[in-house]
Amino acid sequence: MGGRREEVLDAAVAIADEHGLDAVSMRAVADRVGVTPMALYRHVSDKAALLDGMVGRLLTAFLPPETGGDRPWSERLGALARACREAIQRHPWAAPLLFSRPALTPDAARVVDVIYTALIEAGVPDRDVPRLERLISTFVIGFAASEAGGRFTSGVLDPRGRRGQLPDGDLPGHRRLAPWLDLPLDLTAEFEADLADLLRLIEAATRRED
Repeated sequence: MGGRREEVLDAAVAIADEHGLDAVSMRAVADRVGVTPMALYRHVSDKAALLDGMVGRLLTAFLPPETGGDRPWSERLGALARACREAIQRHPWAAPLLFSRPALTPDAARVVDVIYTALIEAGVPDRDVPRLERLISTFVIGFAASEAGGRFTSGVLDPRGRRGQLPDGDLPGHRRLAPWLDLPLDLTAEFEADLADLLRLIEAATRRED
């Protein structure tokens, strides 16, 4: 039973990789696995359960060995953030799915618990831990989603990277920053700098008075 369910979820992920998330359906997955759609319901109860299972498959990839409790909290969070970004780079369709599905599955709970325990170990007051977990998750998934979707890529469709493409009118911020906006992007360096800033914010939260 468990092995066939894993096969079903792997098939759904493969379809999404090849054709996009919209191509994932109970019938398409059943065809890929070689069973009837009715037989598929023994392993996933409906389309929502199939999507939740796909989220679970992705989330397990976010937990490399470096997230174990024997490493400092900052290293565990860094490893988790990088693993998430790498997973979304491999599966660009994953980001909107992660944003749209509630983190209620066992796999999602395990990932969130890694973040909770790291924040608690850092000394963040308990009341602030859920908020900072949401901040971390939103930053990592949002950055990876923007990267995968091309939002950060300079080019003819990106006015931030091409001054000649800017609309008419006074844009003082763009004019002042023009030399910096035209620089080539190093998204890995930017991700690491953002992550370092986020870790410093967490450290600042531990010094906040009650």
